[in-house]
Amino acid sequence: MLETMVVFLIVTIIFVVKAVKVVPQQHAWVVERLGRFHGVLQPGLNIVIPFVDRLAYRHSLKEIPLDVPSQICITKDNTQLTVDGILYFQVTDPRLASYGSSDCILAITQLAQTTLRSVIGKMELDKTFEERDDINRTVVASLDEAAANWGVKVLRYEIKDLTPPAEILHAMQRQITAEREKRALIAASEGRKQEQINIATGEREAAIQQSEGERQAAINQSEGDKQAAINRAEGEAEAIRLVAQATADAIHAVAQTIRQPGGMEAVNLKVAEQYVAAFGNVAKTGNTLILPGDLSNMSSLIATAMSVVKHQAPTSSNP
Repeated sequence: MLETMVVFLIVTIIFVVKAVKVVPQQHAWVVERLGRFHGVLQPGLNIVIPFVDRLAYRHSLKEIPLDVPSQICITKDNTQLTVDGILYFQVTDPRLASYGSSDCILAITQLAQTTLRSVIGKMELDKTFEERDDINRTVVASLDEAAANWGVKVLRYEIKDLTPPAEILHAMQRQITAEREKRALIAASEGRKQEQINIATGEREAAIQQSEGERQAAINQSEGDKQAAINRAEGEAEAIRLVAQATADAIHAVAQTIRQPGGMEAVNLKVAEQYVAAFGNVAKTGNTLILPGDLSNMSSLIATAMSVVKHQAPTSSNP
């Protein structure tokens, strides 16, 4: 009896263990009943019929990264490239993921590789490096359309490495070096050009400033000469006016003196002195001595001179 109870307890425990299923969060378990699809167990506690129901597939509903192996791709210009990448997908339909393909992961991987070869085969080598984002988007679009029948959704694809052959890599390196040297030479020539422009501009501005300075100096010199000439002319005019004024004053004084008592006699004496002095000077400076015809009559000469003075005196005395 005890042995029967022990056996019954063991069978009960096995039955309970096989009947109770606890599904973790973000997981989906596919159950088959007698070899046919029965249902999908949701996260939490689930009860199945032991020995009748069977857990056929266990799927994770999380985003899964899938490493796509490297492969050789040939570009449009017949260059071989070694390309590998990583694919991110998520199971959206556990039933299709179980029965849509014999191995959905292998199918996704193979399709990713064939699509990548097709996309790169339409591009030239330089474009493959410049349009990596476009390649990724094209692969995702192609996979997502096909993977809908497999119960999965392809979220994104990223190229990890894109490696050309060593010869092509060295040629590309030389091309990059040549391009950088070209840019350096262009930059240096631009610098020299700008330097020459700056020097020419500076010399031009310096010449303009120098000529402007010389012009201003010439203007200032001419203005100075003009002002100096004006000053000299004014000085000479003032001197002439002063001499004329002095002469007029002297004549006026002589005229007043003649009217004074004894004035005429003083004039006679002055004229006689000047006559004798002038005659003496003529005799000293010339080789030829000129003598008046009536040298003995000196008084007549003085009388002749005084007659002129007498005739001039009334005229000069009139206002």
